[in-house]
Amino acid sequence: MNKTTITQTTSRWVVFILAIGAGFSVASIYYAQPLLPLMGADLHLSIEGMGMVPTLTQAGYALGILFLLPLGDRHDRRTLILIKSAALALFLLGCSVTGQLHSLLLASLMIGMAATMAQDIVPAAAILAPEGKQGKTVGTVMTGLLLGILLSRTVSGVVGEAFGWRVMYQLAAVSIAFIGVVMWAVLPRFAIHSTLSYPALMRSMEHLWRRYPALRRAALAQGFLSISFSAFWSTLAVMLLERYHLGSAVAGGFGVAGAAGALAAPLAGNLADKLGAGKVTQLGAALVTVSFALMFLMPAVGTHGQLVLIAISAVGFDLGLQSSLVAHQNLVYSLEPQARGRLNALLFTVVFIGMALGSALGSKVYAVAGWQGVVALTTVCGAIALIIRLIENARVMAMQVQNL
Repeated sequence: MNKTTITQTTSRWVVFILAIGAGFSVASIYYAQPLLPLMGADLHLSIEGMGMVPTLTQAGYALGILFLLPLGDRHDRRTLILIKSAALALFLLGCSVTGQLHSLLLASLMIGMAATMAQDIVPAAAILAPEGKQGKTVGTVMTGLLLGILLSRTVSGVVGEAFGWRVMYQLAAVSIAFIGVVMWAVLPRFAIHSTLSYPALMRSMEHLWRRYPALRRAALAQGFLSISFSAFWSTLAVMLLERYHLGSAVAGGFGVAGAAGALAAPLAGNLADKLGAGKVTQLGAALVTVSFALMFLMPAVGTHGQLVLIAISAVGFDLGLQSSLVAHQNLVYSLEPQARGRLNALLFTVVFIGMALGSALGSKVYAVAGWQGVVALTTVCGAIALIIRLIENARVMAMQVQNL
């Protein structure tokens, strides 16, 4: 299929469906978090057993990114999305009927791997985007993905409390099956860009990493932003309970505030198309840094003012993180369009390493230095990402001057 045919196929409806598909699929790896007490009571799990559920789900997602995403360059992405949606729906359904820890953990691992269909959808959106509109299209789909991350906990908590954790997984299975069929119906077939064998495809990822310094810098900068993001969200609920005696529902409310920031992310895609992706990555990293730094003012205001500062920070850093991610994806995709799947896999492998580090570091820093320590950690990581982007911009400008 040539670019003209693909562009003619593109419509706002298709982009909307892709955004929903990305959101539903990535939400599957976060549904368990507020449901863990319900799972533990039902299956008589220890605290360590409950903790293994989200751990294996995230591990499955990381493994899927590294080992399954490169297949997008070797096979038709439409077919891959259908297969993964069918597998994800099956694993979610299997999780809902499990009666013991081992099968629950196995299902959690497989859910994480199959949920990487979200990362097949994003490169598909980039391919389908009309010329000059790639940033806007990717931004719209990434908004759906981030909304899935931010709102999944709220939805699963409400459904689980009202109907039980098994019903939540059954509803998730139905939603994935439905959106998978719809995407199969609306998406065109995608051209295959590589004839490499799977082992050769995996080896080529090492060559891509070494070949493109811009890829390494984009991944590193986004990785530091991910540390900030994960450190904040992994400690917020504990802090709200200890300091303000507020429950998980309020923590979910801050997730809604962050989602409001994510809704503005398509603007970042437009800016990337107009100003250049490099400039938007700097603006995004700066916004993340400033948003976290605002919380240093919390001791100077009253209780209500402190909660307002946290909400403002959540809106700001979610917008900055999303904007930077959309721009970084545009940068990475433009390096070698025929290798988008492998480039995306490399970028998001580093992103999820950052997520894991942020969760671990955030918890340890909170235990040692309290919330102000977490604020310092998130601000410093945001500033490091900004410095990386400023250095990269200076390097690019120097190369342009040399070429004049």
